[in-house]
Amino acid sequence: MAPPEPDPPVVTSFRNEQVKFVRSLAVGKFRREHGAFVAEGLKLAGTAREMDWPVRMVAYDAAAPRGGFLDVVLDWARARDARLLPVTAEILGAMTAKDNPQTVVGVFDQRTLTLADVTPRPGATWVALEQVRDPGNLGTIVRTADAAGAAGVILVGTCCDPFSIEAVRATMGSIFAVPIVRADAVAFAAWAARWPGSIVGTHLAGTVDYRAAAYRDPTLLVMGSEGPGLTDATAALCTDLVKIPMAGRADSLNLAIATALMIYEIRRPALGRV
Repeated sequence: MAPPEPDPPVVTSFRNEQVKFVRSLAVGKFRREHGAFVAEGLKLAGTAREMDWPVRMVAYDAAAPRGGFLDVVLDWARARDARLLPVTAEILGAMTAKDNPQTVVGVFDQRTLTLADVTPRPGATWVALEQVRDPGNLGTIVRTADAAGAAGVILVGTCCDPFSIEAVRATMGSIFAVPIVRADAVAFAAWAARWPGSIVGTHLAGTVDYRAAAYRDPTLLVMGSEGPGLTDATAALCTDLVKIPMAGRADSLNLAIATALMIYEIRRPALGRV
């Protein structure tokens, strides 16, 4: 058996070009320019490995204990010709602006699909988000879609970046498991007009309790932005407008929570068989 390859020299300077590159990906302009994003933590790197996601670089704490899962991730990255970058804990923290950095920071290719890639298969639930602005909400919805077995998430119109560090962090690794589709409003409207099942949205005009609605398979769930909700044009695409009842003084829910309620209600027949 060949001996393991030695680690590269430890990077101790913030002026290192690779360190500067990773830090630049905190800015959306550079993420788009390079088609790359950052994911922090050994758990997320492990999920990327499970999904065999294209990896460009793995920076890791040179002082971290070896012989465990970290070595598994590094071996995987090395086998895919990714750059390995051992760094100090201080530099690792600066890469993601965290005081308590994870052991690993990975740089991965961005992957998005188009509406042409979406097939409304029987039993599928797709989630469309119109003009979602909060990366934490977006990441949480991606994570929920993954947990409930939804087929993917469609971003309609001007949405926040699913590959920002905040959104990726909120997905807890589901960014590597859930297909992300981008579409403008006009293309989405034309595509949704051919959807064979229910198109469901929550709306102030909804009169049916979301727990009592009859969802026709496959289901397209459409949720609006954090403030205004669905635009009138997108609401008009829906075959079913439903409401989530409010018993207290609050008149609305956080977008991620409302979407989670809807996903789990729509997916209830499938989840009941799990």
